[in-house]
Amino acid sequence: MPPKRRTPQRGPSRNIRPAQRGGAARPRSGGAAAARPRFTNRAAILLVVFAILVVSYASSMRAYLRQREHINELKSQIAQAEASIAVAKREKRRWSDDAYIEQQARERFGWLLPGETGYQVIGSDGKPLTGHDALTDPATIAQKKPDAWWSKVRASLDAADHPEKLKKPTPATRITPNSG
Repeated sequence: MPPKRRTPQRGPSRNIRPAQRGGAARPRSGGAAAARPRFTNRAAILLVVFAILVVSYASSMRAYLRQREHINELKSQIAQAEASIAVAKREKRRWSDDAYIEQQARERFGWLLPGETGYQVIGSDGKPLTGHDALTDPATIAQKKPDAWWSKVRASLDAADHPEKLKKPTPATRITPNSG
């Protein structure tokens, strides 16, 4: 939008200077217009209001984030509690089965049904072996990778280049027969 133009006034006051109009003349300093201050009262008030809003929103945001964190912690605690409840219910259902009770009595107490013969394996220390002393499956043991042939050759060459020096045995000063 173009700036509005002032229309020239018609009449006797058309080219009259302010001093000639009868009004008070503006004081001029050096012929230049007075500089406006950069920081006005209105800007200061606006800045203070903005700072107050920022502080109030920041504290509200901090409280909101803390509450969200607390809610997430509570949700994880609820999930853990529900999982433990499910485990307890499953264990309760297992104990209501007679076959499971019989199995536990055999494992924990070594009980036998009438007509069965029980055996215990005694270890080298004279104590009976428990179920925890079972042998491991050989397939579950990690096999050692064989060394590459060139590393064996290298070790053989190193041993040939630097043989171990054997200590000379010290001769016995007195020979005694074995009394064995």
